[in-house]
Amino acid sequence: MYAVSCLSLTPVKGMRLHHPDDIVLGPSGVADDRRLYVVDERGRLCGGARLGRLVQVRPSYDDEAGWLALDLPDGRQVEGTVALGEAVTTRFYLGRRVTGRLVEGPWNAALSDFAGKPVRLVRTGQPGQGTDVHPVTLLGQASVAELARHAGCDEPLDARRFRMLVTFAGGSAYDEEAWDGQRVRLGDAVVRVRGPVPRCAVTTRSPDTGRKDFDALQAIAAARGLGPDGGVDFGVYAEVVEPGRVRVGDPLELLGP
Repeated sequence: MYAVSCLSLTPVKGMRLHHPDDIVLGPSGVADDRRLYVVDERGRLCGGARLGRLVQVRPSYDDEAGWLALDLPDGRQVEGTVALGEAVTTRFYLGRRVTGRLVEGPWNAALSDFAGKPVRLVRTGQPGQGTDVHPVTLLGQASVAELARHAGCDEPLDARRFRMLVTFAGGSAYDEEAWDGQRVRLGDAVVRVRGPVPRCAVTTRSPDTGRKDFDALQAIAAARGLGPDGGVDFGVYAEVVEPGRVRVGDPLELLGP
């Protein structure tokens, strides 16, 4: 009935997504997903909502080798071995404090030039800390299609703008909203759904340019209303119950509580 249709992750929070054919889910999610993030000169988190142009930068990262490359939209590639500097603490979503270390190297000057203001890269202290609440997010293609229909879109809505780890095909619109507390098998892994994902302004931006091109927040609120906490919810969070490999095309199976 359901099957994994797309996997999306990025080693640097807010930058262009990668779409691998398979991932390995560990207890804290995908080890290199959001392993690094960007802060401004005051140490504040710079994600896609604040600095939408970041999606134009394609990152490649090997944590074991300590190697990072950033492909900039002007054709430049900045790469090298990561050296870690001083420890910093950054406030994430809902005030959660994430401790990491500043990344030393040529990437900061290149990113600052691209952003038009001073920014720095930070590596999280532990894998999995760069996600907002839970390490896995799920969204049905049927939900995206229904949102586009309700909003009167002339073309299909690109699900990449929602930056979900797992997008799945099959079923009906908003099926995932009824799975709270349920275990879900994804390939060799099992996750437990842990409530809705509150959405932010990053969903209003093109996944290719970072420019605002569709008021997704207004569209979701119009189609679904506000969530129980007064937020705009779309898709669901999940935590990893049984680690394992997940592949595009793997069945998604509901296992019950």
